[in-house]
Amino acid sequence: MSKLETRIGRLRLKNPVIAAAGEHLIDAEGIRSAILAGAGAVVGKSTNESEAAKDQLTRAEYVALGPDWRPMPWGADAPPATVLTRSGLHPLGFADWLAQSVEMDRFARAHDCLYVPSLILAAPEPAVEMARQIEAAGFRVLEFNIGTPYASQAAKGAVATELSPERVGALTAMMVAAVKIPVWIKITGQSERVPELARAAFAAGAESVVMAGRALGLVPDLETMAPILSTSCGVGGFWNLPLTCHWLATTRALLGPEASLIGINGATNGADVARMVLAGASAVGLSSAVMLRGWSVLSGAVESLEAYCAEKNVTVTEITGRAADARKRFADMPKLDAQWRNFIPPALPDARTDLLTGDL
Repeated sequence: MSKLETRIGRLRLKNPVIAAAGEHLIDAEGIRSAILAGAGAVVGKSTNESEAAKDQLTRAEYVALGPDWRPMPWGADAPPATVLTRSGLHPLGFADWLAQSVEMDRFARAHDCLYVPSLILAAPEPAVEMARQIEAAGFRVLEFNIGTPYASQAAKGAVATELSPERVGALTAMMVAAVKIPVWIKITGQSERVPELARAAFAAGAESVVMAGRALGLVPDLETMAPILSTSCGVGGFWNLPLTCHWLATTRALLGPEASLIGINGATNGADVARMVLAGASAVGLSSAVMLRGWSVLSGAVESLEAYCAEKNVTVTEITGRAADARKRFADMPKLDAQWRNFIPPALPDARTDLLTGDL
């Protein structure tokens, strides 16, 4: 067995690197590129029945922002960045999308890769009908995305951002009842209740939870004094990795090690994949970094993760959740005798210390 092999519920992946959905996975050439780059799984660009969601793609825009929050060049040489996007769904109608997906699944199987069709919730009944057609077409799994960042900004009914555990449970139960293949539920990160959302999905029969979708963000442009890209956008980047790792670890603490979690939002390379695995992920999705810098992000992630496991003489399975399980509460940490003083700047020369004693 390979050191990188992992399991998501009933399914085996040759490695935990997932090419997560994005515009670069709309065309067949892009999907094949992700498969050939060595990803363990590829999630095709999502669809649903909403024409408004498809139309949103015609209004889509993207920008990479540097540490000064100013736009920087898009391309293979871009450093780690904040990526701001106005996105939309796959432009093909469902029948054509399904036909393309069947072809991509066939190609993926030939390369020991799991192809994952993805639906985004617009309305429940059409989602169920589409899911049944996906199962009938022979796919091995279905991702059901109910945690997009865009619902409040998109046309009404185009996509969904579900924030209630009860609602997540009901939608998951609906989809699990509709199909026999494994269902992965993708949830939002725009909540302080991410572990509870995950618990509701697992309790309703999900085989994995993908956590957690991007948040909405707004960055003002200092020159134009308007929002960059003119609106609130989906925002992600390398800086989100600690947040995702926190949600992974707290969810693992709530649900136990048996829950198959997929980390997303913040991973940009193989070291980040290892970090999310240590935090409790059985697999990790990369999207913005691939869209920004190219397919070598995926192949490089697999290679560096393999090197890490060889160096530590461990398998991915053996280290899944190791950091999460070692996590302590603040109250359990040792006293460090005013350690905080080592992390504050020196006082200015004319600072008046006598005010501390009440002297004037």
